[in-house]
Amino acid sequence: MLDLRFIRENSDAVKKNVAARYVDADVDAVVTLYDKRNTSIQELEKLRAERNDVAKRMKGRLETAERGALIEQGKQLKTRIPELEAELKETEKRLLEEASRIPNMSHPDAPVGVGDDSNTEIKRSGTPRNFDFVAKDHIEIGTVLDLIDFETATRVSGTKFYYLKNEAVVLELALVRFALDIVTSHGFTAMITPDIARESVLAGIGYNPRGDESNIYTLEGDEGCLVGTAEITLGGYHMGEILEPDRLPIKYTGLSHCFRREAGAAGQFSKGLYRVHQFSKLEMFVFCRPEQSEALLEKLLAIEEQIFTDLEIPYRVVDTCTGDLGGPAYRKYDIEAWMPGRGDGGSYGEVTSCSNCTDYQARRLGVRYRTTDGKREFVHMLNGTAIAVSRGLIALLENHQNTDGSITIPPKLARYTGFTRIGPRTADKPAGESGR
Repeated sequence: MLDLRFIRENSDAVKKNVAARYVDADVDAVVTLYDKRNTSIQELEKLRAERNDVAKRMKGRLETAERGALIEQGKQLKTRIPELEAELKETEKRLLEEASRIPNMSHPDAPVGVGDDSNTEIKRSGTPRNFDFVAKDHIEIGTVLDLIDFETATRVSGTKFYYLKNEAVVLELALVRFALDIVTSHGFTAMITPDIARESVLAGIGYNPRGDESNIYTLEGDEGCLVGTAEITLGGYHMGEILEPDRLPIKYTGLSHCFRREAGAAGQFSKGLYRVHQFSKLEMFVFCRPEQSEALLEKLLAIEEQIFTDLEIPYRVVDTCTGDLGGPAYRKYDIEAWMPGRGDGGSYGEVTSCSNCTDYQARRLGVRYRTTDGKREFVHMLNGTAIAVSRGLIALLENHQNTDGSITIPPKLARYTGFTRIGPRTADKPAGESGR
């Protein structure tokens, strides 16, 4: 969350940012509660000092009347102090609730608005193919080549689940290892993270663990939740710690399953693998000093671009508008890959995002670093998608399809698959036989 004093001293700017973010947050309530809390703390300190003074004076020789007056004063303090402590506790609870609704400030260059049309395109790479045949979407490709089974998964698990089969299994593993090698070559430490995190960690990262608007699967009878991204477990890795400055930046990349309770709005852009309840993802996460974070956001974006360039998939980069940043992000870039089967004639669809969350998450999780002059300051935290496998598969299958129904594997990925082509199923090559 934002620094409470910052909110108090910059309430007009915070209100303007809340409006630009299109969120429901009451800045005035935070300011009022902040002032009330501070007043209560000061009064409590005064009353506790009086209590200590009374106790000290009671140990000396006193006249009967003076002792009686001190006893009465002590009784009043004994009643008033717990009352004020309870009031302060309630005030702090309400202050935290209201402050948690206020989003991070926005980068001055972030486009103001809400929805895809308000995002600013800042770059395109690659040219979408002009197919000399009618391009199929990934659902038809996956069905014909016996790579994806949505129908059985719906019967077994429900809608928005899927089975990967045959070469698609190898493709998932290959995409993860391919992206992992690229990311670790840039100095990231590899991890496989837990798929469950405590609600307090989710709240610290900026996710709402429960409630109608939550996107999270919670575990009944437990405070654990299935994570929607390894950002949660990587972000919680150093919670409550004070990091030495020479360790920063700390860069992790984590592989996890991701679980999303709400799969998004229905429609042609949400079909198939694009919005699902479970998928695998390799995430990047960085802890750094404040002066490092803007350059590191550009670094995360460059790594994401390298991955999709090497996969030979056309893409564009967009600067995400204020209304779509989410609570924690100060600035966010999305990579949208060209998907020939998306919509009528193809369109771009989001495959990665990377965000600079400044100290917003660190304040909630208590992650600080020791400055050179011995002070303790909050770190900046950043996250970025290396590869979200389900959407990566969409872009891969649709962009590299051929007129005979086969799929060509890009050379840099073929090193990890062991084959360069997935061919159609035929009578003499049944499902499960590699189409090399």
